[in-house]
Amino acid sequence: MRYRLTFVVGLALGYVLGTRAGRERYEQLKRAARQVAQNPAVRNTAETAAMQGRRYAGKAYHTVSDKVGDRVPDSVAHRVRSLRERNINGTPEDDWGTSNT
Repeated sequence: MRYRLTFVVGLALGYVLGTRAGRERYEQLKRAARQVAQNPAVRNTAETAAMQGRRYAGKAYHTVSDKVGDRVPDSVAHRVRSLRERNINGTPEDDWGTSNT
């Protein structure tokens, strides 16, 4: 009951503070976020981070695969194999079944 009361109080407080800020402030924050997201430097940094994440995930996958070996259930091994063999739009996927975009 205490947690429910805390949630309701937090919800009410958020509503009051949100209505005080008003729609104009919301639109202002939305425009600022959109400008940041469309900035070429931010987009390049995000893409670089995504590529590095895919690279490290692939390395981690191979390391774990080498250590786990045949102890993986057949259903999981079959799923991983099918993901690795599948292509999307002619582009091979990385080890996690996602395209390298």
